[in-house]
Order: sequence, then structure tokens, then C-alpha cells
Amino acid sequence: MMRRLAPGRLVIASHNEGKVGEIRELLEPFGIEPVSAASLDLPEPEETGVTFADNADLKARLAADLSGLPALADDSGLCVDALEGRPGILSARWAGEHRDFALAMERVHQELLAQGPDASRSAHFVCALALAWPDDGQCENFEGRVDGTLIWPPRGHKGFGYDPMFQPIGHEITFGEMEPAAKHAMSHRAEAFRKLVAALIE
Repeated sequence: MMRRLAPGRLVIASHNEGKVGEIRELLEPFGIEPVSAASLDLPEPEETGVTFADNADLKARLAADLSGLPALADDSGLCVDALEGRPGILSARWAGEHRDFALAMERVHQELLAQGPDASRSAHFVCALALAWPDDGQCENFEGRVDGTLIWPPRGHKGFGYDPMFQPIGHEITFGEMEPAAKHAMSHRAEAFRKLVAALIE
């Protein structure tokens, strides 16, 4: 049986400020008080999972154990069809130690060019959410996806990560150009959150 999430403090098991800010906005209507893992000096675990769900699960469980609070972790990334799903779970690592996503986007672009002029520019973002409780180790998992096309050069400065090169299907602008409210209404993270809210909050 799924456990309900009550209003109160919730650790966001991420050191990515862009991601923490986006999650905070999504949780705000439900009386949840998000606290970032960085503000609690929680360590970043090594992401040893083979799927987005694996990595979200291990991050949530560690943060819950160390903080004594419920913890929500997100593992997400860009999957490019012509690159057989890469960078996938390695999306953050393609940005290097300093999280330089301009470098990561350039790598995606160069690898697509190496596939030849007819290579598909289709791609999708995946978000896996894991919500863990500290007392009994229970963990619930949810996943969302949004499909789109990769464009070059990147456009926009409103998002983070690979957003400036990702144009969702049915739109003429990238996630990087999109107002946060518009992105929250249809992103991979928003879809995963809708599933979480329906199951655990509403």
C-alpha cells in the first residue's frame, strides 16, 4: 500500500540548484517545505544504478537515512535516438566535473554530426522520481517522459542542463526559451510529479 506524503519538511536529494528550484515550485501548492541536500551538507552518492529509477532510488534512500526526513530524489537525463539513448543516465557526467552543459550540448551535437547528415534529431527527456521515508525504508517510484527534437545552435537561458537544445513536440521554442510555468505544465519532471501527487498527496 502506498504511503501518503503529509505537509512538512522534505529533503530534495540534489545538489543541482536548477533542479531543486524546479521541484520546489512544483511542490509549493501542497504545503510541502523543501530543504535541499546541499543546505543540510548531505553527500552526493555515487550513481551506480543502471537505470534512472535505480539512481533516484539510491539517492532518496541515502538522504532519508542521513536526514531522518522523507526525501525526494530525481534522476533525469536526455536520451538521443541516433546515439542509442545516450547520454541517458550519464547526462550529468557528459557536462564534466564543473557541470558545464554548454560542453555537454556541444558533445551531443558533435556525436550527431559524426552519425551523418541523415541522422535523426529525435530525443526525449526522462525523469524518475523516488520518495523514501527514513523510519521503515519504504520508497515509491514514478517516471515521466517528454519527446522532442534537438536543435542547433542552442536557444534560450531560462532552463538548465540540455534545455536550450531541446524543442518539445508541438512547440516552436526550446525548453531554454520557455517560461517556467509553461515548462512545468508539460515537462518530463512535471509528468512524473503528476503521478506522484495523484498517488501520494491528493
